[in-house]
Amino acid sequence: MADVVQYRLERMVDELDDLESRGIFTRREIAEIVKQRRKFEYRLKRPSPLKQDFIAYIDYETQLDALRRLRKKAATRELLRQGKKKIKTRKSVSDFAPVSRIMEIYRLAVMRHKGDVELWFRYLEFCRQRKNGRMKKVLAQVIRFHPKLPGVWIYAAAWEFDHNLNVAAARALMQSGLRMCPNSEDLWVEYLRMELTYLNKLKARKVALGEDKGTLVRDKKDADEKQWKEENKDLFMSLDDEDKENNDHVSDEESGKKLDLFSEHASGLLKTIYGGAIQALPSSFSLRKQFLEILESIEVADSEELRIEILRDMKRDFSADPEYWNWLARLEMPDASITGEKNEDAMHSRLQKAVQVYEEAIKAVPSAPMFKLYINFLLDAIASERREVEAFSLSNHASSYISDILKVYEKAETTGCLTEELACQCISFYTQLGRLEEAKKVAENLCIGKLSDSVQLWLLRVSVEIRCITKDSLSPSKADALSIFELFRTVLTKMSISEAESLWIMALKFFANQKKSFEKLIELSLKAVAKYGGNENGFSLSSAVVNFILQKDGLKHAREVYKRFLALPHPGLALYKNCIELESNLASLGNEDSLVNTRKLYEAALATYDQDTSLWKDYHSLETKLGTSETAAAIYWRARKSLKDSAVDFTSPDQL
Repeated sequence: MADVVQYRLERMVDELDDLESRGIFTRREIAEIVKQRRKFEYRLKRPSPLKQDFIAYIDYETQLDALRRLRKKAATRELLRQGKKKIKTRKSVSDFAPVSRIMEIYRLAVMRHKGDVELWFRYLEFCRQRKNGRMKKVLAQVIRFHPKLPGVWIYAAAWEFDHNLNVAAARALMQSGLRMCPNSEDLWVEYLRMELTYLNKLKARKVALGEDKGTLVRDKKDADEKQWKEENKDLFMSLDDEDKENNDHVSDEESGKKLDLFSEHASGLLKTIYGGAIQALPSSFSLRKQFLEILESIEVADSEELRIEILRDMKRDFSADPEYWNWLARLEMPDASITGEKNEDAMHSRLQKAVQVYEEAIKAVPSAPMFKLYINFLLDAIASERREVEAFSLSNHASSYISDILKVYEKAETTGCLTEELACQCISFYTQLGRLEEAKKVAENLCIGKLSDSVQLWLLRVSVEIRCITKDSLSPSKADALSIFELFRTVLTKMSISEAESLWIMALKFFANQKKSFEKLIELSLKAVAKYGGNENGFSLSSAVVNFILQKDGLKHAREVYKRFLALPHPGLALYKNCIELESNLASLGNEDSLVNTRKLYEAALATYDQDTSLWKDYHSLETKLGTSETAAAIYWRARKSLKDSAVDFTSPDQL
């Protein structure tokens, strides 16, 4: 290995001598360069060199070459400053050697890591930037190793088309790529773009020679201006004679015929490629959309017929897909740039056409996703209307959109497509409009039906009920508080603790200042813990109640409540740990009663959870800090005896 490295370094002697003789690097710097290169060469000669070794070597050589070029330019400027004439010097070995060396490192890297596509593309980009003649060879290699990767074929064809200016080779590469990767959307789209770009270049060449005019690229501003001139041609005065007008008319007809040739060719290309694409990818909706976008951006013969054909094929193949209907409806949306009162009615009429498409869609595809897309469209329409008018004010059109949204929610419910998400969205929409009573009725009806097990729906219903009660006064009456409590009781008794976590927290906060209702809620929580048991991890209802009472009524009341919870059959480890933390914090401040209570809690917890290592460690830590050495040692030996499988964690009392 050392001989090979030494041989490679000796081959760099001419380059290094040239760098020193030209004054670009000093002898000391060259010695450092040799040292670094030797280190990198030894890395590459290991039995299994890493990709990072090659990348680090390439980065070093790239930065070194950049420094060389900067110093060469600085030396040239210094000669000019001294008044010497700028003499064209022939490029020496030091100008060619860096690129050759980097290319060789890349070659070794890709041969070692043939499957690394990112490395191949770095190699290709370096060849392209330095305009190296090895580009074609590297492209052939990457295609040979990765023929199923569409990006490789697209890159190769783009280089042939843009840099090598070889359209035939680019077309052959694209067609070979389509044979190897017929299911690639990107390949089909890029092939069409390439052919149309080439056709447009031919058209531009004719225009530059004065043999034609116009372009295949559709400019919307020019089209609008032309249409306006046609509609208002009576306003213009002709300054030419009739003969000149006739000659211009003849020339326009001739150029029109030439334009028709190009547009017909483009139309034929689009039809051919489109037919092959949908045959290879019949279920790709995004491919059809991209083809339609390309069609709308160019001028081709029979463009309207092509557009109708594509839309007809899309309806035939994707009429059961909600995304298709959503896209089709949004095609009717006006431009966001259209402003002004004159265009408001036009915008509204086009939005109504989109609504008609959605109405047809919910009949053809009555599903929850379809209703959701319809509602989101109308919400976007309202948002755009609000941006046009003053904040929080609604135009007449926006009011009609609101009524349309409410009708859509009703249709979703009657067709059985109202999901939990849509139901919650419906209630939230009513509350945003300020119609609390209607939101209350809707929530009540939905909670009775098939969505009665939805926690989020119940949460919204309770929040709406609370808002209705507290909108006039902050403190609810006894009757109102009782109705809210009964509502909480209904939902909390039918759902498990983990499911109704947010409802329990809401109830605790709402009844915090109502003593009788709060006591009833505590009794309800005791029954829930007795029924479902306490959680070992995650949300613990008993811990939440104890912490809430501690903040509200103090330590004494909190102790009474947690003792009631601990008396239940399965209070849960989370409650034990919470109570231990509460008492141990007070014990560390010197409260003897809290220390006694902490020990009792540890003993009660270990009676059930004697295999919990963290519990034993915390107990031992407590005795080490607040107890005696005898009590700490006793806990240690009890833990060693109890934790048979985990005894490795207890090698000594100091590590416990």
